[in-house]
Amino acid sequence: MAEPLIVIEGLCKSFRHMGRELEVLRGIDLSVYPGEFTAIVGPSGAGKSTLLHCIGTLDLPTSGRIRLNNQDLVGLPSSKLAEIRNRTIGFVFQFHHLLPEFDALENIMMPGLIQGRSRKDMEPLARALLKEVDLAPRATHRPGELSGGEQQRVALARALVLSPKLLLADEPTGNLDSATSEAVHELFFRICQQFGTTIIVVTHNTKLAQSMPRVVTMRDGRIHADERRAGPGLELTSGPLPSEGPSDRAKSAEVGPVAGAAQTAEPLVAPAQTADQLSDSSADPSV
Repeated sequence: MAEPLIVIEGLCKSFRHMGRELEVLRGIDLSVYPGEFTAIVGPSGAGKSTLLHCIGTLDLPTSGRIRLNNQDLVGLPSSKLAEIRNRTIGFVFQFHHLLPEFDALENIMMPGLIQGRSRKDMEPLARALLKEVDLAPRATHRPGELSGGEQQRVALARALVLSPKLLLADEPTGNLDSATSEAVHELFFRICQQFGTTIIVVTHNTKLAQSMPRVVTMRDGRIHADERRAGPGLELTSGPLPSEGPSDRAKSAEVGPVAGAAQTAEPLVAPAQTADQLSDSSADPSV
């Protein structure tokens, strides 16, 4: 059997709030294997997003151990963690965090351009991913000209452009209607199947979570259940994604393009921004 890509042992995370110690994670033990597609579910406040952020090195645990690709992450300097994020992990969040002044193709290329790679090198990769997410005709459209589902597909392509081993998604369909949510989730299945990418998705959507091969349920900062199934419940297709729901474009207009991500720590692969833009944020990445 292959070695786990991620090994978490005794992971704890606490915060000081108004003079009180708040325990968010209380001794998490979890292993995730290469190519697994895992959903993390549970009520609000269960610690789902905090666990995801610790795995992605966006937040540091209070105690415990995280090993990614046979490398211990806890205790590494911030510069090394930033390097691991940029080369090993892709991120997709509830808000797409596309840069409004750049078109879809440029947004997808941005992580590579930030690393100093040339447009000549990055453009073929970005175009191939645009085709993969069924958005090749929208390459020159800016985020404000895309629906919510299209924006999220561009964000997914951006997260994949540097071929990360691990893709972390925090409520990636939280702002989409049910039809578009199902289409985006099916796209995640296709990515996992075609590229062998390990994917962990935090979601409140119980119906979609139950279609995933593995579901980890959290309660009160602990893992309450860990269920594996034979395979995904959604039917995988190689053709175009299902049409977006009728309310999706209206939701896109309401949300609008987001100029900057509000995550913590160093530069990320997915939100294509610099460390300075990210370092002043709060602990909540959806702010």
